[in-house]
Amino acid sequence: MGVFERYLTLWVGLCIIVGVALGQAAPVVFHAIGEATIAQVNLPVAALVWLMIVPMLLKVDLAALAEVRAHWRGVAVTVGVNWLVKPFSMALLGWLFIAHLFRPYLPADQIDAYIAGLVLLAAAPCTAMVFVWSNLVDGEPHFTLSQVALNDTIMIVAFAPLVALLLGLSSIAVPWGTLLLSVALYIVAPVIAAQLWRRSLLKTDGAAALAATLRALGPLSLAALLLTLVILFGLQGEEIVRQPLVIALLATPILIQVYFNAGLAYLVNRRLGVEWRVAGPSALIGASNFFELAVATAIALFGFQSGAALATVVGVLVEVPVMLSVVHIVRRSRKWYEAGAPS
Repeated sequence: MGVFERYLTLWVGLCIIVGVALGQAAPVVFHAIGEATIAQVNLPVAALVWLMIVPMLLKVDLAALAEVRAHWRGVAVTVGVNWLVKPFSMALLGWLFIAHLFRPYLPADQIDAYIAGLVLLAAAPCTAMVFVWSNLVDGEPHFTLSQVALNDTIMIVAFAPLVALLLGLSSIAVPWGTLLLSVALYIVAPVIAAQLWRRSLLKTDGAAALAATLRALGPLSLAALLLTLVILFGLQGEEIVRQPLVIALLATPILIQVYFNAGLAYLVNRRLGVEWRVAGPSALIGASNFFELAVATAIALFGFQSGAALATVVGVLVEVPVMLSVVHIVRRSRKWYEAGAPS
């Protein structure tokens, strides 16, 4: 795990401070960035999101879909948690905590937007950081690669309908045109571009060229994420200064959701007799989120200054420490897992 990834929470915290300070010092600049849109797509964010997403998708080999059958039980568990449990459990937690328990402490006009941001965060499984988490638990690499390739394929067709369904159930208006444009811009096009680039690298100079490209792009991808957060917090600064408790309240359902889904995937895999090296990454893939996509879609659908955008950024803030804690639990529980798993 590189220095940037290890200390991602620290960098996000610094982005909050820098963004809020710059937003107070130069609000005109940030508002100009926020208004640089065409067809409801913010051009600076679109460029930054591509810098975030394409290097991550470059790691994914869609040919690994052929490996799905080798670990079909672990794949079935992860797909079930990712697509049938996690988005709906997050919508339920958002309704319980944000719409009811925490309502008196949150801005009334942002309640629906906060719930929408949480839904967006849970509606797309993690693509890139999963490789890091899997490596930390000595996960089966072929399973991890095939599962990520499968999730990316499902995401192309399922993300928009799932988000629309859950937002509709929460009585949040869904701009279908913007949602479909976001899917095309932030999922379909980057997947195609990354796969074409990957094939070109492998065909020209082989695996060494791909590895070198990924190393070179890694810092650029994270720098794009951090710059996006500075812009977002520059525009959210007044709200955060006025309501600092908001971040902690939004983190509560996110934390519960991560541990619930990781635990569910881990226990179901154990019950089915799935080997630990598959169950570990299965739990981690079931719990983590594709926060880059969530941030971009929230901005496209609801704007920079929306509660939805802020909620997705809180997901970025807690991602590394909470996932490292899940890694620790999975590693420490290996003997218990293997002692009780059916042969």
